[in-house]
Amino acid sequence: MGMESLEKQWFVLRDLKRRNANSFAIHDLKNAGLEVFTPMTQMLMTIGGRKQRREVPVIQDLLFVHETKETLDPIVNKYPTIQYRYCLGKTKNEPMTVCQEDMNKFIFAVMNAETPLFYKPGELTVEMYGKRVRIVGGVFNDYEGQLLSVKGMRKRRLIIELNNLIAAAVVVEPEFIQILS
Repeated sequence: MGMESLEKQWFVLRDLKRRNANSFAIHDLKNAGLEVFTPMTQMLMTIGGRKQRREVPVIQDLLFVHETKETLDPIVNKYPTIQYRYCLGKTKNEPMTVCQEDMNKFIFAVMNAETPLFYKPGELTVEMYGKRVRIVGGVFNDYEGQLLSVKGMRKRRLIIELNNLIAAAVVVEPEFIQILS
């Protein structure tokens, strides 16, 4: 057993349930007592002939679970619709993980932004990445990254990314933006 298997890590999982399922993997994992995160959004759905507003994951099959691999393995094996995501191109089948600091920053940003915009891998083009900045003051103090550059957008948004898994753009006040060279 390696040291990394005894420490809690943010594992990246897949939820194979359909968007119209009665419960999602995030609910199953939370009920099992695990710390789970996935960005959620409101969606209007027709269920049983009636329109209902439901909270659903932004990216249907993307989950982040903060746990040790030993604790998580039996739970993943118990639910056939939950799988680890694996790193492509590696010879060893290692489940994907996200750095603790990156995950904490992403969760904090998403939870403290009024209207974060979410982007799936490939949705952000090179042209959408603006100036490199540091935020000085405010809720996102000490965050560094690039501004979202979209023609006609009046608000300044900072892009916060997780390993080509998901990106969020959060509104930052212009007076807190320091442009980096």
